[in-house]
Formats: sequence, C-alpha cells, structure tokens
Amino acid sequence: MKKINVLIMLLILIMAACETQNIDPAPVTDPPIETDSTRSAVSTTDPQNKAIDIAKNKVIKITFTEEMDASTINAFTFTLKKGTTEVEGTVAYSAKVATFTPSADMDAHLEYKAMISMEAKGVDGQNLASATEWSFTTGEEAQEPLAVVELGAAGNYVILAKTAINNNPTSSITGDMGISPAATSYITGFSLTDATGYATSAQVTGKVYGADMADPTPINLTTAVENMITAYNDAASRPSPDFTELGTGNIGGRTLSAGLYKWSNTVSIPTDLTISGGPNEVWIFQIAGDLAVSSAVNITLSGGAQAKNIFWQVGGEVTLGTTSGFKGIILSMTGVTLGTGATHEGRILAQTAVILDGNAVTQP
Repeated sequence: MKKINVLIMLLILIMAACETQNIDPAPVTDPPIETDSTRSAVSTTDPQNKAIDIAKNKVIKITFTEEMDASTINAFTFTLKKGTTEVEGTVAYSAKVATFTPSADMDAHLEYKAMISMEAKGVDGQNLASATEWSFTTGEEAQEPLAVVELGAAGNYVILAKTAINNNPTSSITGDMGISPAATSYITGFSLTDATGYATSAQVTGKVYGADMADPTPINLTTAVENMITAYNDAASRPSPDFTELGTGNIGGRTLSAGLYKWSNTVSIPTDLTISGGPNEVWIFQIAGDLAVSSAVNITLSGGAQAKNIFWQVGGEVTLGTTSGFKGIILSMTGVTLGTGATHEGRILAQTAVILDGNAVTQP
C-alpha cells in the first residue's frame, strides 16, 4: 500500500513539473496513409499549376512516372475547361507524355483548368494513382509554332547527293535528281540520255543534273548543295526539344505528335510508326547516330500531316529496309540506302551517296 502511495505521489510531482515547464503531452497522430507506389502517377504538368501569361496556343502536357496505356489517354480522361465549358482539342500520348492540343487559340487573360482522371491506366492495367487537376491563366500572345526547315534550292530535287547516286534497276523516281561536286558518271543504273544541261531517264519523271553539265547547271547544283548543308545545320541546331531520347531510340509502334525530337545515338523503327497532326504542323527529328527502318515497316500519316513538313536530320547512315514505306525529308550527313522495293514519299538530301534498289521515290 505504501508503495502504491509513493508511486502516485511521484506521478503527481512529474505532472506538476511538466506544467511548470510548459511541456505539452505528446500529440496523438493518425498512422501515416500508405499509398500504392506501384501505380502510375503524374510527375509534372506543363504549364505548372497557377502559372500565368501562358501562350494562347499552348499545347498542354502531362508527364507520367510510368508508361501508360495509350488507349486510355483520350478526350474523356484528359480534358481542358474554360469555366464549365469543355475546350475542343486533340489528345495524343507518347513516351510517358500526354498532350492536349486545343483546336483553336484559347482566349486571352482567362483561367483554364486541365484534368487527367483516374480512368487513365498504366500499361499494367492499373488506374492512375489519383486524378490531377490544375489551372493556369493565359496571356495576350500566341507562341510561335515550330518552323519548317527551309531547303532553298535543295528543295528543287527529290534526290540530291554529293558523291554518287547508284541504282539497281528498275526504280521509279518522281522529281529531279542532282549530283555535285561529283560528275554525271557517278550516277549509275539509270541509262541516262544526255541533253543540253541535263539528262533524262525512263526511270525518272523529271530531269537529271550533274556538276559537269553545261551552264547554268554547275552553279545551280553548287547553290543547291550549299543550301542542303545549311538546311541540315538548321535542323540540327534547333534548341529546346520537346522529346529527348524517346524510347531510348526505339520509336516503333508509337504515334508521334508534332514537335522537336532529339537523340544522342541511333534510332530504329522496327514496327509501324504513325505521325499524327495537322497539315501545317512540323516534325523535326534530330538523330546524332544512324536511322534504321526494318523491312516491311511503314510510316503512316494521320490528321492531315504532310511529308513535306517532316524532317529527319541524321548524322549517321540512313537505311530503309526492303519493302518499307518511309515519309519525310531526309537530311543525311552520311549516306542513304534503300532496300529492295522500299518506297519513300519526300526528299533524299545526302552529303555523300544515295543507293537505290528497285525503289519508288516521290517528291512531296
């Protein structure tokens, strides 16, 4: 009994001491809420939440922590509102990035709210960890869109090379061909018929030009080659890429929205690729290494996208596999080789040689 009384007295003394020193009793807290870290979540948004003075034609972007199921990134899961009114636009997804492109410029000096719902799913089939909503306010001006690469006189040719154009018949070329500073003899496999200042071939719907032909062909070709190099340097130097190292170089099976893409190494396209966007939108692909397209792989254009607005700037070699179908303007530092039966809608502008093998090449 005495022991109990002593303990009670000690407890009273301790409590009194705590009150004297203003020591609060330890707060009672709820246990931390556990989140499912295995689910995909939103990593960043562009614009950021509460951002101001945003361009009226801004493309809204979401970056996810994991790869998403592209079929679940759509106009129902990714929305943009002005007040309570939904804004019309196009939703696309590629490489952890979802984009919402408004169909028309947003109004100036107004608040817009963007949202991605939990119905968006990762590639594992799980819903997004949580819905994300954020707002931003537009400014007065629209952002300048990505500009096309100006080809100058190089744009007069469907195929332009510096050292050789070798063909294993029979190919079908629609547009003019040119070679400089190499002579006409370095164009082989076309059974050329000479004319004054140019040549013709049954395989070419257009004219064939060489650096050793009559004036003004040599100076015209010199200008075209200079413009080709300028265009290559322009494409290679465009700053602030929208996508960097997409797919670590493997872009097969993707749908690519307009923008600037950059890789520090080789890019491969082992399966069909879709390039989707409006007729005035521009794609520039900066590739430091090689570009390899597998056999029977096709590039499809959708939404009005045009081959003349797609630029493949390649520091290494370009190889199009047999019976593949390619689109766009090839600006190659090295060489371009088309496998048997490959087709190409665009232009081939090579700073070395172009090798053909029963191909169809058509200017855009």
